[in-house]
Amino acid sequence: MEIGEFKPKKRQQITIGSIVEIEIENSYFVYAQIVPTKNLAIFDFRTNEKLTDFNILLEKKVLFLMATYNYIITKGHWLKVGKLPIREDLLVSPNQFISTFPGDYRLYNPNTGTSWKVTKEECMGLECCAVWDWGSTEQRISDHYNGVPNIWEKYDILE
Repeated sequence: MEIGEFKPKKRQQITIGSIVEIEIENSYFVYAQIVPTKNLAIFDFRTNEKLTDFNILLEKKVLFLMATYNYIITKGHWLKVGKLPIREDLLVSPNQFISTFPGDYRLYNPNTGTSWKVTKEECMGLECCAVWDWGSTEQRISDHYNGVPNIWEKYDILE
């Protein structure tokens, strides 16, 4: 399946701890876990063969911790393929930044839903608060492994 195609497969529920399988460029699979803030922890692991033992993910670095639209999972675009306990480092999601216009910066805590005004410097190095669609998420993963800048991330960079 090419990036840009959406073909619902089956109805599913958002279940904390579930592992979802993401096929990239019809050539490899990447795995993510639904964490307590309903974000996805996308693991730095790709394989040409579908995983059957997900325990390997317990030791993998996280590429991105990001919010995605629920329908991506509930309509089965990314299938739930397993479940693992949530690693301790994924129980609490890190703060993200929000910039609604130049000079206005806020930190957002996805665990509590609160935000507060901060300086631009306090936002540096944080993920932008956004909800990603399946195509842009798959493109971000693909760009990471291809070593190219992601077009969607460039809008989130604080300059």
